[in-house]
Amino acid sequence: MASPARAPVLALKDVRLADGAKPLFDGVDLALEPRVRACLVGRNGAGKSTLLKILAGQGVEADSGERAVQPGAKVVYVSQEPEITGETLLDYATAGGAQDYEAQAALADFGLDPDKSAKGLSGGETRRAALARAFAEQPDVLLLDEPTNHLDIFAIQTLEDELAASKCAALIVSHDRAFLNRVTERCFWLEHRKIRRLDKGFSEFEAWAESIMAADAEEARRLDKVLERENAWLARGVQGRRARNEGRRRALLALRAEKKDRQSELRGTMTMAVESAGTSGKRVVEAKGVTKRFGDRTIVENFSTRILRGDRVALVGPNGAGKTTLVKLLLGELERDAGTVQLGTNLEVSYIDQARMALSDKITVWDFLTPGGGDSIIVRGHPKHVAGYAKEFLFTDAQLRQPVTSLSGGERNRLLLARALANPTNLMVLDEPTNDLDMDTLDLLEDLLADFDGTLILVSHDRDFIDRLASSTIALDGKGGVVETPGGWTDLMDQNPDFFKASKSGTAFAPVSKAATKPAPAAPAAPKKSAKLSYKDQRRLEECEALIAKSPAIIAKLEEALADPNLYTRDPATFDKTMKALDKARADLEQAEMEWLELEEKKENLAG
Repeated sequence: MASPARAPVLALKDVRLADGAKPLFDGVDLALEPRVRACLVGRNGAGKSTLLKILAGQGVEADSGERAVQPGAKVVYVSQEPEITGETLLDYATAGGAQDYEAQAALADFGLDPDKSAKGLSGGETRRAALARAFAEQPDVLLLDEPTNHLDIFAIQTLEDELAASKCAALIVSHDRAFLNRVTERCFWLEHRKIRRLDKGFSEFEAWAESIMAADAEEARRLDKVLERENAWLARGVQGRRARNEGRRRALLALRAEKKDRQSELRGTMTMAVESAGTSGKRVVEAKGVTKRFGDRTIVENFSTRILRGDRVALVGPNGAGKTTLVKLLLGELERDAGTVQLGTNLEVSYIDQARMALSDKITVWDFLTPGGGDSIIVRGHPKHVAGYAKEFLFTDAQLRQPVTSLSGGERNRLLLARALANPTNLMVLDEPTNDLDMDTLDLLEDLLADFDGTLILVSHDRDFIDRLASSTIALDGKGGVVETPGGWTDLMDQNPDFFKASKSGTAFAPVSKAATKPAPAAPAAPKKSAKLSYKDQRRLEECEALIAKSPAIIAKLEEALADPNLYTRDPATFDKTMKALDKARADLEQAEMEWLELEEKKENLAG
């Protein structure tokens, strides 16, 4: 017998809202029952943050529709950019009505000193303070807008534990796939100004969304066929003003409006490209015995690595462990206490830093994209009008003259990407590039980096992003320990399960979660195993396919050259060189065929 449906603790019904002349929501329905953990997914600009504010009853009111909250239910909202007020963190954490002991416990769970000043906090400390206050208030509904931004992996795991142990319902907007896989059991998809609902966790979302988009594409093709037929009818000179044709003419105008509406939504798609600055030397960075200390604290102790052209190297570790410091050491921007660093030849470095230091508060979007003045920007060697280029990154004409301080976190990140990607590069350094990016932009960035033929150094706390891209991962424990492992985050933890044990023992880097002291909650569903090859394996599969395709022609050409009976007599050196090249080509082909078979078998096994 089916269990009775639970009444929602928070719900929206038929909510409509326009942003100026642009409709944002057109009959949105959404309901959260007690203890349901859901995510809200949608493309850039769909209105996810606005919808959370409507649900929270803070700052935004719908034009029409209903918001219903169970009597006495407490709804707590944590915004993308929380503002920390009060003299101390304890003052801030109790300002919403939490008891002192609850606030102190929550702050400690997130590794914060309750007596710490609320001024001058880092991005990670600000986020942890806001989350601590939210949990201390023991809400019935928790609304989280990009809660993992600026958190290190261990703070994200603490947040996962807190959500698992809490009795609240939660609705989460996040780009962090690994996080959503672990905490959600329902997905709301904001698309075409309405909400679609999937009663499964985020691990099932993408396949479900793809099936819906395929059906929508088929419907769009049907609409285009009908519109083509009706336009032909009108073009034949039928008197559309006659009463018997008036209904058909109105239907045609409605079809045209519907197509225009679809096209206007499709225009909000970001384009992104990068051009290599030419081939760097094979050795990009070689570090030997590098040590760096700040006072009594050791950041890196006797670390050696070699980064070769085409490598994708991820740097991971707790906030404050020294990841950015290690990047600067590897680039030769910071003096070492011991050891050597050698940079390769012909390097063109593009650096996007997590602190957004390249963005001055006093300049406009236009000024930032054209630092030399004028109305054009050189994009991969060719001049392009700044307005046209800005549109490729979803900036409107009106935003071009606005100061960068008026931009959201995601817009600032896109602006930095826009200028960085305009210049050819063969060594790209990205320090926390996924912060504030929506999933569509994140997917586009991932595809771009996968196709980039240069070298990548990536600092990130996004476990899924690292697993998809990294060919090797360097981990720092914050106490001078550094280890490098082939593969991504999952490979690192599989091969070095105890590496971060010291930094999880209650230090400021990675606090112990209070989940260990609570009754064990029902474990969230295990994340679905990836059905895709890792970036490293996929890249090797593509390399093998390319080699298998071109090798027969190379071998045939070498065999043809050796078929000349006079070659050895005429030119022994060329004969010897050709023989060696033929042996190598055959060996490479055999190796590629073997690897291809193994990788294809692995791919089939992953796909189930």
